[in-house]
Parts: sequence; structure tokens; C-alpha cells
Amino acid sequence: MANLLTISEARRDLAKVIDDARSTHEPVFVSRRGKRIAAVIDADDYDHMRAMAEDMADILAADQAREEMRRTGETPIPWDEVKADLGMG
Repeated sequence: MANLLTISEARRDLAKVIDDARSTHEPVFVSRRGKRIAAVIDADDYDHMRAMAEDMADILAADQAREEMRRTGETPIPWDEVKADLGMG
């Protein structure tokens, strides 16, 4: 099955679209008027991509925080102090 289908094709062959996305681990794109508007992907692949995106967002935020600390000359707060301030031990 091609990995770009019209909405009508995807609707007609929905079970096959889902099976193809799950078995090949490749997205099946759905188009309207020749433009991609959606993708059908395996649920486990989606969960993995979402976790990776969240991890990358955390990495970028940490990089930004370190850069701000370098610019401002701030020193890190020791983890034990943070836990104590939060009442965690």
C-alpha cells in the first residue's frame, strides 16, 4: 500500500491502513486535495516518539538553564538543599 492516501482511500481501507502502519512501522499519510493532513502510525511508535520528544525538551531546557547560569554567574543549588526546601528529606 502506498504511504500517501486520500481520505476516501483511507476510509475504504482503514483496517489495511492500520495493519500496514503497525507491521511496517512506517507512517501512512492521509491527504486532502493533494496535501498531507494526518498520519496513521503504530501506537507503540507514537509512544516512543513522544517520550523522545519530551526527553529532548528536557535536555534543551537544561542546556538553556546552564547557559543562563553561565551568563549571570549564578551557582547551582545543591540537591540536598532543593530537597529540604521542598520538604522531601
